[in-house]
Amino acid sequence: MNQIRNFCIIAHVDHGKSTLADRLLETTGTVSKREMHEQLLDTMDLEREKGVTIKASAVRMDYTALDGQKYEINLIDTPGHVDFTYEVSRALNACEGALLVVDASQGIEAQTLANLYLALEANLHVIPVINKIDLPHARPDEVAKEVGELLGDDPDRILRISAKEGLGIREVLERVVTDVPPPKGDETARLQALIFDSHYDAYKGVIAYARVMNGTITMKTKLRLYATGAACEAIEIGTFTPRMTPCASIGAGEVGYIATGFKSVREARVGDTLVDAVNPAEPLIGYKPAKPMVFAGIYPTFSDDYPLLRDALDKLQLNDASLSFVPESSAALGFGFRVGFLGMFHMEIIQERLEREYDLDVVITAPSVEYEAVLTGGKVIAVDRPSDMPDPSKLEEMREPWMKIQIFSPKEFIGPIMELVTRRRGESVNMEYLDPNRVMLTYRLPLAEMIIDFYDKLKSGTKGYASLDYSFDEYRTGDLVKMDILVNGEPLDSMSMIVHRDHAQHKGIALTKKFKEVIPRQMFEVPIQAAIGAKIIARETKPAMRKDVLAKCYGGDITRKRKLLEKQKEGKKRMKTVGSVEIPQEAFMAMLKLED
Repeated sequence: MNQIRNFCIIAHVDHGKSTLADRLLETTGTVSKREMHEQLLDTMDLEREKGVTIKASAVRMDYTALDGQKYEINLIDTPGHVDFTYEVSRALNACEGALLVVDASQGIEAQTLANLYLALEANLHVIPVINKIDLPHARPDEVAKEVGELLGDDPDRILRISAKEGLGIREVLERVVTDVPPPKGDETARLQALIFDSHYDAYKGVIAYARVMNGTITMKTKLRLYATGAACEAIEIGTFTPRMTPCASIGAGEVGYIATGFKSVREARVGDTLVDAVNPAEPLIGYKPAKPMVFAGIYPTFSDDYPLLRDALDKLQLNDASLSFVPESSAALGFGFRVGFLGMFHMEIIQERLEREYDLDVVITAPSVEYEAVLTGGKVIAVDRPSDMPDPSKLEEMREPWMKIQIFSPKEFIGPIMELVTRRRGESVNMEYLDPNRVMLTYRLPLAEMIIDFYDKLKSGTKGYASLDYSFDEYRTGDLVKMDILVNGEPLDSMSMIVHRDHAQHKGIALTKKFKEVIPRQMFEVPIQAAIGAKIIARETKPAMRKDVLAKCYGGDITRKRKLLEKQKEGKKRMKTVGSVEIPQEAFMAMLKLED
């Protein structure tokens, strides 16, 4: 066990984690030059297209150090986007050390700090690395000083590398084998293995990714999952090299996979402990369940696809433990699911995965957050969709979630950031200069104002330089009302939203205007209204398609023309009472793209 090292790579988005992982695989000879390609550990098409890591992935490398010792190094590459922090926190529990990668031109950013604090909480040994020193505007010495002050480390000791050019990679490996402590554990003790990830395979069932803390897993070991009580015998066990490679056993301190053969995804949960079924040990401390921040309804476009959508969400949940969903139904959209996401980017990724990996056509309703409604008797209920909002006569008060946000930005963008946050009902908490040019702004902001397009507006207002991190702060009382959208007099329950009373009117005006653009023209006039209770606060009218009934009247008496127009008008009125309006998916997405 003294020759084993387990570590992960943590960083802000686009600071070079995946490129560094590629170079480590090349330098240790784990992957041959013929098999090598960029972002090797990012196996999803989506990850390659968007250039971000979505799933943490594990790999085992064999490395001979400069002193001639041979080491087995287990690396877990983690995501950097704020929406996938849960993936990072799970990976950290399977390691003893972490490489903190910082871009030499960007310096410390929001997720750099957030992930660093997660690593320190997990008691990991942190090795700082300054990456991208080959860039023309790199400032490695300044950034090393920043990182040194943050960690209380000597800036001269901090590694400076270029993952793209392959500079300093061997030094990184040497630092890992000398500084990261070997795993603690006992191969002869009773089996304890922490499941930190899993995926579903059609032939082998649920495949659990596990870090063995104590004991040894072999093909003969009868296994049981502590929390669910499900028992199994391993169909296959092995390690990641980075392909799944079967082996005879996985001992204490090692990372590997176990094909359980479970056909139901509910039997193997991430964070559960694998124990020996005959002589079970105590469970390990698992993970705190992820708290969803954004809720949206997902409905199949064709109602027959409902069972397929349920199976797809089940399998995605196995692969992404932060996803949560419950069935719901809507008068307009039929049967579907209320799904909880960690953020808007997480929601976008899940939608694309459903469409690509499971070939499903889905409609996603406007996202909302979880409010708390206090009833007159003092009872508190959770409200995560407008249709659940209680009757105003029984309602004492509504509370909404507020977030604490930290924005890192060059100082010249302080003005646009303050303006954006003030417009979104934010409150300033603190402003701190990290150096003469960079500032950290701390605010409190309602989550409802943040989920739609706050991040996009922040990026465009600061030319892409600002970075954002957020965490839950508290629930606060607010003057919140339910706003309904009526199309042709019919309320659309899937388009209702909970808004602050002060912002209701301009949101209603903006939404009805947007709706008017995206709803197709009908043979009759379509009124589009926004209402709070019985009070209409905004209205737009989509004009009807008209047939030229006067084409055959070339002159003659005006009464003849008027008679034809009156006849057409009567027909339109009759059509309006029986006609229904098809709402396209763009109309649901219109709520996401409202301008301030």
